[in-house]
Amino acid sequence: MRKARRRLRANMVTILILSQGRCGLSKCITRYLVFMAATDFLAIITAVILSRLRPIYVPVSFLSTLPYCNLVIAFSWVSKDSSAWLTVAFTFDRFVAICCQKLKLRYCTEKVAAVVIGTICVLVCFKNIPFYFEYKPMYVINKVPWYCTIKEIYYTSVSWRFYEWLHRMLNPCVPFLLILLFNIATIRYILAASRARKRLRAQSNGDKQSDPEMESRRKSIILLLAISSTFILLRITYIANFLFVQFTPNDYADGSNANDPRFILQESGYMLEILSSCTNSCIYAGTQTKFREQLKGAVKYPFNTVRKWFK
Repeated sequence: MRKARRRLRANMVTILILSQGRCGLSKCITRYLVFMAATDFLAIITAVILSRLRPIYVPVSFLSTLPYCNLVIAFSWVSKDSSAWLTVAFTFDRFVAICCQKLKLRYCTEKVAAVVIGTICVLVCFKNIPFYFEYKPMYVINKVPWYCTIKEIYYTSVSWRFYEWLHRMLNPCVPFLLILLFNIATIRYILAASRARKRLRAQSNGDKQSDPEMESRRKSIILLLAISSTFILLRITYIANFLFVQFTPNDYADGSNANDPRFILQESGYMLEILSSCTNSCIYAGTQTKFREQLKGAVKYPFNTVRKWFK
């Protein structure tokens, strides 16, 4: 619970700092990063605190009854899907900005970013509506339905099995592949452009002078690769567990044996998937100098205020 609180505070601070627009990033990038931090914040609340920690520390509450239990599960998937697809959108935006100079002026704008973010959020909400109807009450006490359990038809219905495959494909398989492809294309373009630019500068001005354009590209690619590669690395286990379950006769591990390799793989995938929605704050702090400066200023602000009072 303490770690979840720390992550919540870290994401809140990240949202506040980025929303001020003082980190030296364009408005387009800032808008993507703010909403990515916001969806990470919601993922911690819904997928970690309400779905994982609440049943342990507060097993009996109104959130244990239907329809609130269904809503928590649906919103946890909405937050995780939004985080994944906003990462794809950010990766594609950087791909366009670096590799497609003609399209950059029309696509890499704050207005287009707002439209893309809004579209993703709306589509993700519609996509996860079936999760609300996937569960039924485990007990009915005094006409009050308690706790969520999956309906039996989920395991036998062709429609539900199709939806399960569609859901897993749309997150994390397709985002995983798209981010990987965009990163490969972006890196290839940057390496080729860097070699050509170095040759031109060596012929004209020598190789000793600094190159502001290449320095700007270097910072952009560091941020891009840090966010997208973290997403890829932390989702590999989840994808491996999904493929293992689909192509083997064994079903999901039920948790009765904590030493069961299937259970360890399954829970490790869930843990790393949720962790991938909580790492962006550390990435911003580690890769962006101006973000670190703003963070230091925010930490020092209360102490400076107290010092002024005493003076």
